[in-house]
Amino acid sequence: MSRKTDALVRIAEALERMNPPGAAAPDFDAAHAFMWQADPDALVPVMKVSRVALDMLVGINRSRDTLLENTLQFARGFAANNALLWGARGMGKSSLVKAIHAEILKQGHTLKIIELQREDLPSVGRLLTLLRGVPHRFVLFCDDLSFSHDDEHYKSLKAILDGGIEGRPDNVVLYATSNRRHLMPRDMIENERQSAINPSEAVEEKVSLSDRFGLWLGFHPCDQDAYLQMIRGYCDAYGVEISDEDLRAEAIEWQATRGSRSGRVAWQFFCDLAGRRGVAL
Repeated sequence: MSRKTDALVRIAEALERMNPPGAAAPDFDAAHAFMWQADPDALVPVMKVSRVALDMLVGINRSRDTLLENTLQFARGFAANNALLWGARGMGKSSLVKAIHAEILKQGHTLKIIELQREDLPSVGRLLTLLRGVPHRFVLFCDDLSFSHDDEHYKSLKAILDGGIEGRPDNVVLYATSNRRHLMPRDMIENERQSAINPSEAVEEKVSLSDRFGLWLGFHPCDQDAYLQMIRGYCDAYGVEISDEDLRAEAIEWQATRGSRSGRVAWQFFCDLAGRRGVAL
């Protein structure tokens, strides 16, 4: 091989590394759920999704009904809103998204869900290109979404919410969960207001990101009755027998050791209880 040919080969290989080929057209019939991974771009089928039944999610009836109706609209081919599920940790935000997806499938509609990691937001434009014009409808699901003061990923998120000059594909909506209503720490917002030349403009770009979600669904800490009701529901569903008195005493002791009360804590207590009772989940 001549030196010139060898040099051309090296240049071609370097260009391929700088501009890797796009993802191959995925087989959307392979699964109802996928995970998006970047570098290299790929949609990885998820054959079994970790989720709980919709009727086992207690204390979030209003959010459940609103998100279910929005998702049904979308699955039927009509317009629907992007949704931000925000609020207390462990109160079923991500569980609700996955449970509603299962309910939509149960009702006979075809709907795909794609999990998108916050770190992969810069690649979202390439993902939307793959999905645009495909004869399926997609919920992009970004769990535990938030941004720090030096994080530029929020700009990539606008490609989903606003869609740029092409617009967001009609067959795509975004559901995101976050512990923060405005997707960033309150002290960061206050610092921007105090240090900027024009405080309102400094905050506007970042805070207004959450305004681009058509639905805001708030999740708040549960009371003790709802906490116990969650555990009783798990016990009934999985056949774990325990008296109301024993359940109440043990569950309250468990929450006291954790220093919090939520749906996640209820599930963790139930897992411990089921294990001690010899019940496989």
